[in-house]
Amino acid sequence: MGFMMRFALVAGGLALVLAVTLGGGLRQGLLALLGIGFGAVLQGARFGFTTGWRNYIENRDPQGLWAQMLLLVLAAAISLPLIANNAGELVGAVAPLTISLVLGAFLFGAAMQLADGCGSGTLYKAGAGAPISFAVLPTFAIGSFVGASHQPGWIALGGLPPVDLLQFGWPAALAITVAGCGLVAWLAARGAKKHRATLAPAQVAAQLAKPGWAKRWWIGAILLAILYVLHLVIAGQPWGIVYGIGLWGAKAATAVGWSPFGDAFWGMAPHADRLAAPILADVTSVTNIGLIFGALAVSRWNGPADIRIPSAKRLLAGAAAGLVMGYSSRMAFGCNVGAFLDGIASASVHGWVWFALAFAGSLVGVRLRQRVSA
Repeated sequence: MGFMMRFALVAGGLALVLAVTLGGGLRQGLLALLGIGFGAVLQGARFGFTTGWRNYIENRDPQGLWAQMLLLVLAAAISLPLIANNAGELVGAVAPLTISLVLGAFLFGAAMQLADGCGSGTLYKAGAGAPISFAVLPTFAIGSFVGASHQPGWIALGGLPPVDLLQFGWPAALAITVAGCGLVAWLAARGAKKHRATLAPAQVAAQLAKPGWAKRWWIGAILLAILYVLHLVIAGQPWGIVYGIGLWGAKAATAVGWSPFGDAFWGMAPHADRLAAPILADVTSVTNIGLIFGALAVSRWNGPADIRIPSAKRLLAGAAAGLVMGYSSRMAFGCNVGAFLDGIASASVHGWVWFALAFAGSLVGVRLRQRVSA
């Protein structure tokens, strides 16, 4: 039975890539394959942005943050020279420093802890069969769809123009990025050390008895960085999550009679063109679809997954959080992938602003999650 299941999963993955290739072209097929890789790594390594932050907030475990900083450094080290030397062919994720960025990042950071996953986390956990992600994903799509419609209005509130560190040359931009990641890693280690000093001797001994580094975090960071760069080269743009989910919501809305004509976002090019085109023509959508399948394949590789149904209160809280996540991600120009990873790996200062505000929001979100889970 195990062999047949694995054969079916491999065959299903190949069939998915072939179907996307036939429907959208070779590039789209390659992106679907990369999406399968993203999902496999995220699920296999249990590499969660949300979890890494929560582990530090609750237990001062810095490993998730360290691994995320490693991912950022590796992605930036390869991406920045490529973007700088291939202007016009490759583009980074650069966004303005707006009021909407500050508000949206904070709200997203709080909501993702209640939803038990950010954009990528919701997709890969849905693929793995997590019930809460099935509650989150539809409302995330609705929130992203509506948030995109309102995004021009939020941007109009004002702020500062984009700050792209590549204007100083890629070596300087990379040096600043590495220094920033190093500072975050050092602060996380310092916080962990201070926390350990407050523990009883038996608790310290128990912590020291655990393995120093969880290999899954480091393996996940390295593999994700490789996939990230491949996506940049093939797609010509960084890996994204939110746009595809919002596009699904917009397509669902048109199916029930909504018209994008006159909409400040969906009615304008190139979004109107993507809305009219088949879903397989959208870069982010095919990567997201592949991601879901990759997570499903890894979660089922060794047999049925152990799925536990949360309480109704937890599911309702997750659905509400999904709505907030979807909406706020459009205010803030993306999620942990589109704004945090892409922004910093593209040397855009907005990525650092997003990280600071989203982490502050997670401090609130973790407390709310504890109350909901109680």
